[in-house]
Amino acid sequence: MNAISQRSETGPFWTNRWFQLVVGMVCMALVANLQYAWTLFVAPMHARHQWGVASIQLAFSIFILTETWLVPIEGWLVDKFGPRPVVAVGAVCAGLSWVLNSYVTTLPMLYVSSAVAGIGAGGVYGTCVGNALKWFPDRRGLAAGLTAAGFGAGAAVTVIPIANMIASRGFEHTFFFFGILQGVSIFVLALLLVKPAPRATVASPRRLVSRVDYTSGQMIKQPVFWVMYAAFVAVAAGGLMATAQIGPIAKDWGLAKMPMTVFGATLPLLTLTLSIDNICNGFTRPLCGFISDKIGRENTMFFIFVGEGLALLGMMRFGTNPYAFMTFAALIFLFWGEIFSIFPAICADTFGSKFAAANAGTLYTAKGTASLLVPIASILSTTGGWSAVFVVAAIITIAAGISAKFVLAPMRHRLLTQQSDAYQVSRTDDAPSGLSQWSNQTGE
Repeated sequence: MNAISQRSETGPFWTNRWFQLVVGMVCMALVANLQYAWTLFVAPMHARHQWGVASIQLAFSIFILTETWLVPIEGWLVDKFGPRPVVAVGAVCAGLSWVLNSYVTTLPMLYVSSAVAGIGAGGVYGTCVGNALKWFPDRRGLAAGLTAAGFGAGAAVTVIPIANMIASRGFEHTFFFFGILQGVSIFVLALLLVKPAPRATVASPRRLVSRVDYTSGQMIKQPVFWVMYAAFVAVAAGGLMATAQIGPIAKDWGLAKMPMTVFGATLPLLTLTLSIDNICNGFTRPLCGFISDKIGRENTMFFIFVGEGLALLGMMRFGTNPYAFMTFAALIFLFWGEIFSIFPAICADTFGSKFAAANAGTLYTAKGTASLLVPIASILSTTGGWSAVFVVAAIITIAAGISAKFVLAPMRHRLLTQQSDAYQVSRTDDAPSGLSQWSNQTGE
């Protein structure tokens, strides 16, 4: 029995690592509406204020960038003060943002509330993923995957009640009600979050992992981090370029409103496709995280990223067929969503558990960088058609898979082997400070 399981069985119930994982998943589910339910409010807002859809959607861009780029700071706070205060503040911001949205009368007010929402969502997201990585050094892929999956599951449960309330009571009342509900619920759950004791962070001997706990400043000085970052940006951008255009593509190919019957229910093809895609997007995160725990991070990245590229090419070649469109769209989401489990896991494997929240948050900014590249898809579609979008997305995704196997894997192995050798020397010399000396020698 390892140190982690001993801790889980002998401590209070709230220090059980599976309990901590479930609390994190529920927090993620509750904050997910800030992103995934936003689209339901755009049309009613436009009808009420006549601000224009593009101006309203700018608020969503502000939310995404604030959520993404502030995660390293929020992660640093988690590593320093623990998960509880950061999630509690995130809960206040998440609830406050939607309450503010219920009263906004100008676009600047909407943009301010969107920034507040981004701070709240980023604080909850970064904390829960980082805490999962610390509690599960032996199953980081599975833990990060389950936590990230919670972010999509929340919207799946609440999107229908939110839509119904908007229709019956108006979007202002819906913002206020769900803002209070989500904010208070996350705040209460935040009180149950704790960080693992140092002895609970003993790494599994089955996998080569870091013997050094890097700070974010030390991490970004390592070339291997930038290889990870480039791969994250490539896969995220490639997937976003295609997935963000699924609606326009289906419309241009004459498939969007085609009736499809499943289990006796008839739905437009695009609606059915998006429903299936969201299921695949959530399911792949714990699945691929679990697989990466078993066969290795880079091996999983190689197969999944290449599979993503082939799915994109399949959509380009056969997507005008309605059944092929649904199949390849599902595969694209299945192969793409796992980046939110594998990259946090490989980051913690490489740079240690102590500062895992801040480090994973720093790597997570790649999502924001990738989002800035998404407009390229619109340019490509006007010059080379949708085929150009799929080809470019496929090329950079497959390249990321190949680089993971043949560039990232050797670099990580060299770094971690050096650390392991230094650790063995320090133990042989009975010098407990050996790892600290190793860190100083490597400029860390």
